Amino acid sequence: MKVRYSPAAACCAIAAALLTACFGTRPQRAPPTPAAAIPAPPAPEVTQPPSPEAVPDAQPRAEPRSRNGNPPFYDVLGKRYYVLSSSVGYVERGVASWYGPGFHKVRTSIGEPYDMYAMTAAHTTLPLPTYVRVTNLQNGRSVVVRINDRGPFVDNRIIDLSYTAAGKLDMLRNGTAIVEVRSIDPATAIAPAEVARAADTDVPPAAPVRVAAVRAFFVQAGAFSDPKNADRLAEKLRGGGYGTVFVRENEIAGRRMFRVRIGPISSVEEFDRIVAALVRGGINDAHLALD
Repeated sequence: MKVRYSPAAACCAIAAALLTACFGTRPQRAPPTPAAAIPAPPAPEVTQPPSPEAVPDAQPRAEPRSRNGNPPFYDVLGKRYYVLSSSVGYVERGVASWYGPGFHKVRTSIGEPYDMYAMTAAHTTLPLPTYVRVTNLQNGRSVVVRINDRGPFVDNRIIDLSYTAAGKLDMLRNGTAIVEVRSIDPATAIAPAEVARAADTDVPPAAPVRVAAVRAFFVQAGAFSDPKNADRLAEKLRGGGYGTVFVRENEIAGRRMFRVRIGPISSVEEFDRIVAALVRGGINDAHLALD
């Protein structure tokens, strides 16, 4: 904006400068206002976080693949992660964790601010966004979340849940839980209330659906088509302090497989201990298995 020159304004400016020179540059305070006339400051707005049970599950809907957070691959802490081209048919079992206050309102990988009170989650390789059903296999609670962030970048953790999602799965106190993560196709998804009715339960729409809890968990150290290879690994592991080691025979699609398993295990801590010991022994692909 341009300012036009004015002789009168110039004279006023000179006079003001002379007065400042005489009386100093300290700013002049306004006369005090009577206390009764000072308006009271507004009361701080207190927001009570919603109870996890009162928050409905994420409702799956068709969304385009995000431009953010979906590179072909990325590196974190020296490990490379490859983003999946599709979430169709994805099922994984392992340990879930949750993240909360320290990340609240921080930008997620998809570009949205993280809301610890929403039904969201972080995953290392599923495309963003993806809707998944997460089931706490230890108590049967099940919820639907929208994955909009990357993580967790911690060994033996397969998904990082929001505070509210973790609360609905009853895992806030322990911090972790053994879960199943199963992708949802929005085109064929049904509402949580219909899921509850299909499971023949009286669970209201906002509450987590309940399914049968799993009674036994195992660590699978390897799977082989040749039983001799399975026996060889089992013999190597026996006596190593891992726990009970055995070979389980299964037939899948007409093919016989021999799986080397350790367990049963009763907690996340035991699972972490065994997997860490296996890694030290050179077995890097051990994972959770169900009976």
